[in-house]
Amino acid sequence: MHTVKAAVRKLYVGRDPGSVRFRYGLIVFDLSTILFFIATAHLPHGPVLTALSVVIGFVILCDFSARLWIAKRRREFLTRIYTIADIIVILSLLLDPFLTQSLAFLRILRGLRLIHSYHLLHDLRRDSQFFRTHEDAIVAAVNLLVFIFLTTMAVLVFFIPPGSRETPYIDALYFTMATLTTTGFGDITLGTPAGKLFSVFVMVVGVALFVRLAQAIFSPQKVRYRCPDCGLFRHDPDAVHCKHCGGLLNIETGGAG
Repeated sequence: MHTVKAAVRKLYVGRDPGSVRFRYGLIVFDLSTILFFIATAHLPHGPVLTALSVVIGFVILCDFSARLWIAKRRREFLTRIYTIADIIVILSLLLDPFLTQSLAFLRILRGLRLIHSYHLLHDLRRDSQFFRTHEDAIVAAVNLLVFIFLTTMAVLVFFIPPGSRETPYIDALYFTMATLTTTGFGDITLGTPAGKLFSVFVMVVGVALFVRLAQAIFSPQKVRYRCPDCGLFRHDPDAVHCKHCGGLLNIETGGAG
Protein backbone atom coordinates (compact mmCIF):
# COMPACT_ATOMS: atom_id res chain seq x y z
CA MET A 1 0.00 0.00 0.00
CA HIS A 2 2.83 2.39 0.85
CA THR A 3 4.43 1.62 -2.51
CA VAL A 4 1.23 2.48 -4.36
CA LYS A 5 0.80 5.70 -2.37
CA ALA A 6 4.41 6.68 -3.10
CA ALA A 7 3.81 6.07 -6.81
CA VAL A 8 0.66 8.22 -6.78
CA ARG A 9 2.42 11.00 -4.88
CA LYS A 10 5.25 10.92 -7.41
CA LEU A 11 2.75 11.43 -10.24
CA TYR A 12 1.28 14.51 -8.56
CA VAL A 13 4.41 16.18 -7.18
CA GLY A 14 7.38 14.53 -8.94
CA ARG A 15 9.68 16.42 -11.30
CA ASP A 16 10.52 13.56 -13.64
CA PRO A 17 9.25 13.79 -17.26
CA GLY A 18 6.57 11.14 -16.75
CA SER A 19 5.05 12.97 -13.77
CA VAL A 20 5.13 16.31 -15.58
CA ARG A 21 3.38 14.75 -18.60
CA PHE A 22 0.77 13.22 -16.29
CA ARG A 23 -0.01 16.59 -14.70
CA TYR A 24 -0.25 18.32 -18.06
CA GLY A 25 -2.56 15.53 -19.16
CA LEU A 26 -4.78 16.44 -16.21
CA ILE A 27 -4.70 20.09 -17.32
CA VAL A 28 -5.85 19.06 -20.82
CA PHE A 29 -8.62 16.97 -19.25
CA ASP A 30 -9.73 19.89 -17.06
CA LEU A 31 -9.83 22.26 -20.01
CA SER A 32 -11.82 19.70 -22.02
CA THR A 33 -14.38 19.25 -19.23
CA ILE A 34 -14.79 23.02 -18.88
CA LEU A 35 -15.48 23.30 -22.62
CA PHE A 36 -17.93 20.40 -22.33
CA PHE A 37 -19.77 22.12 -19.48
CA ILE A 38 -19.96 25.36 -21.48
CA ALA A 39 -21.25 23.61 -24.60
CA THR A 40 -23.93 21.64 -22.71
CA ALA A 41 -24.82 24.20 -20.04
CA HIS A 42 -28.45 24.64 -21.07
CA LEU A 43 -29.07 21.61 -23.30
CA PRO A 44 -31.57 18.90 -22.37
CA HIS A 45 -29.58 15.91 -21.13
CA GLY A 46 -30.46 12.76 -23.03
CA PRO A 47 -28.81 9.36 -22.53
CA VAL A 48 -25.55 10.32 -24.28
CA LEU A 49 -24.93 13.56 -22.35
CA THR A 50 -25.97 11.89 -19.11
CA ALA A 51 -23.52 9.02 -19.67
CA LEU A 52 -20.71 11.47 -20.51
CA SER A 53 -21.48 13.47 -17.37
CA VAL A 54 -21.26 10.35 -15.19
CA VAL A 55 -17.96 9.26 -16.81
CA ILE A 56 -16.46 12.74 -16.34
CA GLY A 57 -17.70 12.78 -12.75
CA PHE A 58 -16.06 9.43 -12.07
CA VAL A 59 -12.71 10.59 -13.51
CA ILE A 60 -12.82 13.80 -11.45
CA LEU A 61 -13.73 11.71 -8.39
CA CYS A 62 -10.67 9.49 -8.96
CA ASP A 63 -8.43 12.55 -9.30
CA PHE A 64 -9.97 14.10 -6.19
CA SER A 65 -9.57 10.86 -4.18
CA ALA A 66 -5.92 10.55 -5.21
CA ARG A 67 -5.16 14.13 -4.15
CA LEU A 68 -6.94 13.59 -0.84
CA TRP A 69 -5.09 10.31 -0.23
CA ILE A 70 -1.62 11.83 -0.65
CA ALA A 71 -2.43 15.15 1.08
CA LYS A 72 -0.29 15.71 4.16
CA ARG A 73 -2.89 18.01 5.79
CA ARG A 74 -6.24 16.61 4.72
CA ARG A 75 -8.37 18.97 6.76
CA GLU A 76 -6.69 21.94 5.13
CA PHE A 77 -7.05 20.29 1.72
CA LEU A 78 -10.80 19.81 2.23
CA THR A 79 -11.32 23.48 3.10
CA ARG A 80 -9.64 24.91 0.00
CA ILE A 81 -11.98 26.64 -2.42
CA TYR A 82 -11.09 24.48 -5.44
CA THR A 83 -11.64 21.34 -3.34
CA ILE A 84 -15.13 22.48 -2.33
CA ALA A 85 -15.83 23.37 -5.97
CA ASP A 86 -14.71 19.89 -7.05
CA ILE A 87 -16.99 18.21 -4.50
CA ILE A 88 -19.99 20.18 -5.77
CA VAL A 89 -19.13 19.41 -9.39
CA ILE A 90 -18.64 15.69 -8.68
CA LEU A 91 -22.01 15.45 -6.92
CA SER A 92 -23.81 17.29 -9.71
CA LEU A 93 -22.24 15.02 -12.33
CA LEU A 94 -22.88 11.72 -10.56
CA LEU A 95 -26.45 12.79 -9.75
CA ASP A 96 -27.13 13.68 -13.39
CA PRO A 97 -29.22 10.52 -14.13
CA PHE A 98 -31.49 11.38 -11.19
CA LEU A 99 -31.89 15.11 -11.78
CA THR A 100 -35.46 16.20 -12.35
CA GLN A 101 -36.30 19.45 -14.09
CA SER A 102 -36.58 21.15 -10.70
CA LEU A 103 -33.03 20.11 -9.84
CA ALA A 104 -31.55 20.80 -13.27
CA PHE A 105 -30.01 24.05 -11.99
CA LEU A 106 -27.39 21.86 -10.27
CA ARG A 107 -25.78 21.38 -13.67
CA ILE A 108 -24.93 25.07 -13.68
CA LEU A 109 -22.75 24.49 -10.61
CA ARG A 110 -20.31 22.69 -12.88
CA GLY A 111 -19.07 26.14 -13.78
CA LEU A 112 -17.30 26.00 -10.42
CA ARG A 113 -14.85 23.64 -12.10
CA LEU A 114 -13.15 26.77 -13.40
CA ILE A 115 -12.06 27.49 -9.83
CA HIS A 116 -9.93 24.36 -10.13
CA SER A 117 -7.81 26.34 -12.58
CA TYR A 118 -6.21 28.10 -9.61
CA HIS A 119 -4.85 24.76 -8.48
CA LEU A 120 -3.52 24.16 -11.99
CA LEU A 121 -1.68 27.47 -11.72
CA HIS A 122 0.29 25.97 -8.84
CA ASP A 123 1.41 23.10 -11.10
CA LEU A 124 2.36 25.51 -13.88
CA ARG A 125 4.33 27.71 -11.47
CA ARG A 126 6.33 24.66 -10.49
CA ASP A 127 6.85 23.23 -13.97
CA SER A 128 6.90 26.11 -16.47
CA GLN A 129 9.47 28.87 -16.81
CA PHE A 130 7.17 30.65 -19.28
CA PHE A 131 4.40 30.72 -16.69
CA ARG A 132 6.69 32.03 -13.95
CA THR A 133 7.77 34.86 -16.27
CA HIS A 134 4.22 35.85 -17.32
CA GLU A 135 2.36 34.80 -14.17
CA ASP A 136 0.71 38.16 -13.46
CA ALA A 137 -0.90 38.38 -16.90
CA ILE A 138 -1.99 34.73 -16.88
CA VAL A 139 -3.51 34.93 -13.40
CA ALA A 140 -5.32 38.17 -14.30
CA ALA A 141 -6.71 36.51 -17.43
CA VAL A 142 -7.86 33.48 -15.41
CA ASN A 143 -9.54 35.77 -12.85
CA LEU A 144 -11.44 37.52 -15.65
CA LEU A 145 -12.37 34.22 -17.34
CA VAL A 146 -13.68 32.72 -14.10
CA PHE A 147 -15.73 35.86 -13.39
CA ILE A 148 -17.21 35.94 -16.91
CA PHE A 149 -18.12 32.26 -16.89
CA LEU A 150 -19.67 32.19 -13.41
CA THR A 151 -21.53 35.46 -14.04
CA THR A 152 -22.88 34.09 -17.30
CA MET A 153 -24.08 30.98 -15.50
CA ALA A 154 -25.77 33.11 -12.84
CA VAL A 155 -27.61 35.13 -15.49
CA LEU A 156 -28.62 31.90 -17.20
CA VAL A 157 -30.02 30.36 -14.02
CA PHE A 158 -31.63 33.31 -12.24
CA PHE A 159 -32.64 35.79 -14.93
CA ILE A 160 -33.45 33.88 -18.15
CA PRO A 161 -36.60 31.73 -17.81
CA PRO A 162 -36.28 28.24 -19.34
CA GLY A 163 -37.64 28.13 -22.88
CA SER A 164 -37.85 31.91 -23.21
CA ARG A 165 -34.99 32.15 -25.71
CA GLU A 166 -33.60 29.99 -28.51
CA THR A 167 -29.96 30.47 -27.45
CA PRO A 168 -30.10 31.15 -23.69
CA TYR A 169 -26.40 30.59 -22.95
CA ILE A 170 -25.25 32.83 -25.81
CA ASP A 171 -27.71 35.50 -24.70
CA ALA A 172 -26.44 35.28 -21.11
CA LEU A 173 -22.83 35.55 -22.30
CA TYR A 174 -23.74 38.45 -24.59
CA PHE A 175 -25.41 40.32 -21.73
CA THR A 176 -22.46 39.65 -19.41
CA MET A 177 -19.88 40.95 -21.89
CA ALA A 178 -21.96 44.01 -22.85
CA THR A 179 -22.46 44.89 -19.17
CA LEU A 180 -18.91 44.07 -18.10
CA THR A 181 -17.40 46.29 -20.80
CA THR A 182 -20.04 48.99 -20.07
CA THR A 183 -21.02 48.89 -23.76
CA GLY A 184 -24.70 48.57 -22.84
CA PHE A 185 -26.42 47.89 -26.17
CA GLY A 186 -29.74 47.60 -24.33
CA ASP A 187 -31.25 44.81 -26.43
CA ILE A 188 -30.96 42.39 -23.48
CA THR A 189 -31.60 43.82 -20.02
CA LEU A 190 -32.46 42.61 -16.53
CA GLY A 191 -35.52 44.67 -15.62
CA THR A 192 -36.13 43.52 -12.05
CA PRO A 193 -34.55 45.32 -9.06
CA ALA A 194 -32.41 42.24 -8.38
CA GLY A 195 -31.34 42.20 -12.01
CA LYS A 196 -30.37 45.86 -11.95
CA LEU A 197 -28.30 45.38 -8.79
CA PHE A 198 -26.64 42.34 -10.36
CA SER A 199 -25.81 44.43 -13.45
CA VAL A 200 -24.14 47.05 -11.24
CA PHE A 201 -22.10 44.31 -9.59
CA VAL A 202 -20.99 42.96 -12.98
CA MET A 203 -19.93 46.42 -14.16
CA VAL A 204 -17.97 47.32 -11.04
CA VAL A 205 -16.12 44.03 -10.64
CA GLY A 206 -15.71 43.43 -14.38
CA VAL A 207 -14.11 46.80 -15.09
CA ALA A 208 -11.71 46.29 -12.17
CA LEU A 209 -10.68 42.89 -13.55
CA PHE A 210 -10.21 44.33 -17.05
CA VAL A 211 -8.00 47.10 -15.68
CA ARG A 212 -5.95 44.57 -13.70
CA LEU A 213 -5.43 42.48 -16.83
CA ALA A 214 -4.30 45.52 -18.82
CA GLN A 215 -1.86 46.47 -16.07
CA ALA A 216 -0.45 42.95 -15.97
CA ILE A 217 0.04 42.86 -19.74
CA PHE A 218 1.66 46.27 -20.16
CA SER A 219 3.63 46.59 -16.92
CA PRO A 220 7.16 45.13 -16.65
CA GLN A 221 7.07 41.39 -16.00
CA LYS A 222 8.17 40.04 -12.63
CA VAL A 223 8.95 36.50 -11.49
CA ARG A 224 8.30 34.90 -8.12
CA TYR A 225 11.49 34.08 -6.26
CA ARG A 226 11.93 34.64 -2.54
CA CYS A 227 15.14 36.45 -1.67
CA PRO A 228 16.97 34.33 0.94
CA ASP A 229 18.08 37.46 2.80
CA CYS A 230 15.12 39.85 2.97
CA GLY A 231 12.23 37.74 1.71
CA LEU A 232 11.25 39.94 -1.29
CA PHE A 233 9.57 37.59 -3.76
CA ARG A 234 8.99 39.72 -6.90
CA HIS A 235 12.00 40.35 -9.13
CA ASP A 236 12.89 41.13 -12.73
CA PRO A 237 13.27 37.91 -14.76
CA ASP A 238 17.00 38.52 -15.31
CA ALA A 239 17.78 39.91 -11.84
CA VAL A 240 21.07 38.79 -10.28
CA HIS A 241 20.82 40.83 -7.09
CA CYS A 242 17.80 41.75 -4.98
CA LYS A 243 16.79 45.38 -5.49
CA HIS A 244 15.75 45.64 -1.84
CA CYS A 245 18.77 44.30 0.00
CA GLY A 246 21.34 43.59 -2.70
CA GLY A 247 21.49 39.90 -1.84
CA LEU A 248 22.55 37.38 -4.46
CA LEU A 249 19.66 35.69 -6.27
CA ASN A 250 19.60 32.37 -8.08
CA ILE A 251 16.53 32.75 -10.32
CA GLU A 252 16.09 29.87 -12.74
CA THR A 253 16.19 31.03 -16.39
CA GLY A 254 16.12 29.40 -19.76
CA GLY A 255 19.58 30.64 -20.73
CA ALA A 256 20.65 33.04 -23.43
CA GLY A 257 19.84 30.60 -26.27
